[in-house]
Amino acid sequence: MSTVRYGIIGIGNMGRAHAINLLSEIKGAELAAVCDISPERLEWAGEHLPETVKHYSTPAELFAAKTVDAVLIATPHYDHPTLAIEALNAGYHTLIEKPAGVYTKAVQEMNETAAAHPELKFGIMYNQRTNPLYQKLRDLIQSGELGEIRRTNWIITDWYRTQSYYNSGGWRATWGGEGGGVLLNQDPHQLDLWQWTTGMMPKRVRAFCHFGKYRNIEVEDDVTAYVEYENGATGLFITTTGEAPGTNRFEITGDNGKIVVENGSLTFWRLRTPEPKFNAEYEEGFGAPESWKCEIPVEPGGGDQHNGILRNFTRAILHDEPLLAPGEEGIRGLTLSNAMYLSSWTDNWVDLPIDAELFHKKLTEKIESSTFQKAAAGNKTLDVKGTH
Repeated sequence: MSTVRYGIIGIGNMGRAHAINLLSEIKGAELAAVCDISPERLEWAGEHLPETVKHYSTPAELFAAKTVDAVLIATPHYDHPTLAIEALNAGYHTLIEKPAGVYTKAVQEMNETAAAHPELKFGIMYNQRTNPLYQKLRDLIQSGELGEIRRTNWIITDWYRTQSYYNSGGWRATWGGEGGGVLLNQDPHQLDLWQWTTGMMPKRVRAFCHFGKYRNIEVEDDVTAYVEYENGATGLFITTTGEAPGTNRFEITGDNGKIVVENGSLTFWRLRTPEPKFNAEYEEGFGAPESWKCEIPVEPGGGDQHNGILRNFTRAILHDEPLLAPGEEGIRGLTLSNAMYLSSWTDNWVDLPIDAELFHKKLTEKIESSTFQKAAAGNKTLDVKGTH
């Protein structure tokens, strides 16, 4: 194989962007087909995409046609695991948009299907993993420069959204339509980066989610979560769509100092003497280790983003290049958001791994009792995956 033929399932805003990129930006890739249950979306494809791109009105038609080698799934959240399972079982390399799904039970089934097909590549569109800022942060932590992690804090409150944004689609900000609010719609990248850069998942979570606090919506728009790690470290994750101006600050403290990521820069306050060593040896009462403020050089720009994931996934198929964002890892960030919901719903601590059956039961109850459910169900189609 010298070229990977892609088929995109769901050509809403994100699907269209991927289609345009595949036409000209990705070496070794070819846009061969698009699929959407909406005639209007397929009409757009006919007007804006080359005549060589085939159109299909259902995923089943696309899978049966055998005109592609890989599929990119850009549909509503609930459909990601279902369609990925179908695609993998049909023999296609599969790349899904984030999040991996809405609840871990379905995502685990997707991961098990991927494991049963080792001959196929399975990836997720975690495009922030291409960002040099977070790649450098991960390198500093994984190489041991920071020492053992003691605390992680991420304040990500610059997701401001108005009521008109939520009113723009009946599926928005509903349990039945999106499956969640700020955690599931805006924060999947941060939840992924939180664990990817540090290499740590919490052992338990205590969260306080406020549902419809700032806007007339049924899902969460304000969250404060406290986590504990196996090594004794702790962490905070604070997020909202209701504050302006917002903040995006990620701080990680370790034995050798602290690293702060904010405003596109990475600053390392490096201790000349590791804190445990200083504490063990210092005998003069008041004192603190000498700290050096180091501005860590990072390549400018945000990286290749979506195109970076597409290039990597294409090369993985053609040349067996390691995946930057394996699809199986999508369950980690989703586990964090599921744990935060479950903690709030039960008003208690939640241990990881979470009780997937209990979460699914609670989510189903939320959907069934939703006053927005009828509108959400009527608008849940393959073509509404948009920008967040």
